[in-house]
Amino acid sequence: MAVQERFSINVMENSRHEILLLKRGLATVLGPGLWGFPAGHIDPGESPAACSIRELHEEIGNHHNRALINTIGPIRDTFYGGIYQIYLYHYHWLDGEIHLNHDHTEYAWVGKHDFKTYQVMDGIDEDLLYLGIWPRRYLNAEKLPAV
Repeated sequence: MAVQERFSINVMENSRHEILLLKRGLATVLGPGLWGFPAGHIDPGESPAACSIRELHEEIGNHHNRALINTIGPIRDTFYGGIYQIYLYHYHWLDGEIHLNHDHTEYAWVGKHDFKTYQVMDGIDEDLLYLGIWPRRYLNAEKLPAV
């Protein structure tokens, strides 16, 4: 199957091993009202790394410091039959402030014990599994590829 879209997805983790989730506004095209990561489409001619930084600045502002932990990609999603090409960026949040853009209504730092209480976009659990941030038992089994 041909790739329909390419995305850079940013997983921000703080020193308490919590991940940053953003709640998408009801007017957004993908996942309205659901929680997700700072992420976005890779523009034509843009590198995945440049997209990662651009999306962080657009979605949470540029008043923060972070350190890159790991990157994975390109990978094809399994949730949508491989139509999306994904580049994952795992960052450590060092300090700063979050300033949400108009696409998001709130943010939360979420630990592994509370993660299943959030209604997340499809693919979020898969991203966490790929990056090895938390063991599989803390993720939503119905949103993961079969073992």
